[in-house]
Amino acid sequence: MPGFAAPEFLWLAPLALPLVWWWARRRRTAVRYSDLRLVAALPGSRPARARWGGALLRGLAFASLAVACAGPRTTDERTRLPAEGIAIVLALDVSGSMTEKDAVWSPAEPPLSRLEAAKRAFRLFVAGGDAPDGTRFDPRESDAIGLVAFAVVPQTVCPLTLNHSVLLKVAAEQEPRSVLDAGTNVGDALAEGVIRLDRGGGTRKKVLILLSDGEHNVSKEGDRNPLTPRQAAQLAANLQVKVYTIDAGGPPPPDAAPEAAEQRAAGKEALRVVAEMTGGRSFAASSGADLLAAYREISALEKTAFVTFQYRRYFDHTPWAAGLAAALLAVAQLLDRTRWRVLP
Repeated sequence: MPGFAAPEFLWLAPLALPLVWWWARRRRTAVRYSDLRLVAALPGSRPARARWGGALLRGLAFASLAVACAGPRTTDERTRLPAEGIAIVLALDVSGSMTEKDAVWSPAEPPLSRLEAAKRAFRLFVAGGDAPDGTRFDPRESDAIGLVAFAVVPQTVCPLTLNHSVLLKVAAEQEPRSVLDAGTNVGDALAEGVIRLDRGGGTRKKVLILLSDGEHNVSKEGDRNPLTPRQAAQLAANLQVKVYTIDAGGPPPPDAAPEAAEQRAAGKEALRVVAEMTGGRSFAASSGADLLAAYREISALEKTAFVTFQYRRYFDHTPWAAGLAAALLAVAQLLDRTRWRVLP
């Protein structure tokens, strides 16, 4: 594919037209002679050809020089650069329980809500940067990443994209859902993320990260027939989507009712089973450090090689363009001194 290393120099090429005009119309020296009848019979087209021919050759030489400065080149399509990239969808729980402020992000600030801690950890995972513990995340520039937010109704708020600035802006705008959307529909959220990966992931390896602090508590009601986490996990396994689950709920408080403790245990067990069925892993993360440790481990596990559309080697045509400019100038000078020579 043809291209230029420094295309801004192409803006010089149009200056060839005024150069041609100036060279053809410039004032020339003349010889005064008392009687022109001796040369009146000679053809008059030769001076015009000499004037405009020389101007045209010099204009073409200037345009060729501008092209040479721009660095014309063609790509060697056999030398594409290898890179690493996968398709990732984060299914983020935005139910009301994610407003609980018990997630310690750093000792220097009060605990954050679980949702705010999840958004900060996701930003570091995607865009890279320094974590509060001094470790560093590398940006995942080559990964196509999407976001599904869910409470009762899962919603793809950002499809798979390499435009991570837009993705992170959308993620930062996520707020806990209202009372009308109260609940945690893990099964349908998983299915929504799997469908997005299957349709938009192409040939990339597909990974789904499910972050939730609660148990699946939506059952069949009326026309609504949500999938259970196990059914959605089977769908993911069939489509070869690996699911990593992060339980952000932490252990139940010591004074919790037995029913609440059982629900908490059931939620953790469901996430563990989902990860196990799809070949992924399950993490418990009740603080910022735990969240970052989970993302760091997922990041280390999920890398795969693919070929980008960037090329390692180009064929440089600058010498040919510069040589053409020199040749045109040489021809113009040669003709000026021979066939197009004028006196004096």
